[in-house]
Amino acid sequence: MESMQILIIAVAAVVAIGVLVWGIRSVRGERDVIEERLENIGAVFEPVVDDDIQPEEESRSKKPTALQEQLDNVLAERNFGKKWRTELARANLKVTVAEFAALHVISLVGFFVLGYFVLFGQQLVMGVIAAFAGFFAPRIYLSMAVGKRLRQFESQLPDTISLWVNALRSGYSVPQAMEAIARDAPEPTATEFKRVVQEMQIGIPMATALDHMLERVESEDLDLIITAVNIQREVGGNLAEILDVIGYTIRERIKLKGEIRVLTAQGRITGYLISFLPIALALFLNTINPGYVGLLFQNRACGWPMLGLGLTLIGIGAALINKIVDIDI
Repeated sequence: MESMQILIIAVAAVVAIGVLVWGIRSVRGERDVIEERLENIGAVFEPVVDDDIQPEEESRSKKPTALQEQLDNVLAERNFGKKWRTELARANLKVTVAEFAALHVISLVGFFVLGYFVLFGQQLVMGVIAAFAGFFAPRIYLSMAVGKRLRQFESQLPDTISLWVNALRSGYSVPQAMEAIARDAPEPTATEFKRVVQEMQIGIPMATALDHMLERVESEDLDLIITAVNIQREVGGNLAEILDVIGYTIRERIKLKGEIRVLTAQGRITGYLISFLPIALALFLNTINPGYVGLLFQNRACGWPMLGLGLTLIGIGAALINKIVDIDI
């Protein structure tokens, strides 16, 4: 029995190390050419360029195998695959749908091995719970990456608008002003505007390129800016003055959001504490006295339903608190 457990742990370790090495090689292979690629445009829309007009650096980059490409195409046609492609593009992660699906399986197996053999002394229930958490770990990370990138982009919008307005008042056209933003703005604003400029250079209309950026960055403030640019191109007007007014409005909204976030900080921290304190306390008691808390995991007739009910109520409470403190402006 012990030899079988050691074999399982060794196999899991080899798989994890192999996936880690493969992931590092893939990231390094694409890091040097990512600024020149339009691959993430295809993460939300169908590819708009042919292989013969793609950048030379991309043609020299490492191409996926036929099996990997076929699996990625099959998964990308599913509803969840399309959603993953959109979220991966919004997070600016250079991971295909097939690789992201493989991360779910690897994370599930890794968390199960870690929970069952290492942390909880071969308790099957805790191993299953750890595997359940591992299955959702990639999605949680992706959601956090998307939220972090969106907050960075929105916090940079006032300075981006100021740069845009100054460029227009200096005599630049709208495309030239966007090139200046792509060159001088910080990340992730520079990357997004650079993609817009690249799309326009290969013949995509400006309105369509801006809509693509709005799909990648789901921001109400950006939607307001793009709407103003599109209207100005149709009916005319002083775009610099329009963007100046919009920039002032966005600054006030960001200031108000910051004040609301400060006022609701106590509620959010309370929600985190109420949600994670019972779980942490149960794990602590199970560590120092396994025979006391272990009865919940061993008794399938009563202990398992109590654990499920407790986790359900904790989730409902956390969702309600998050809904209360989430104030839209």
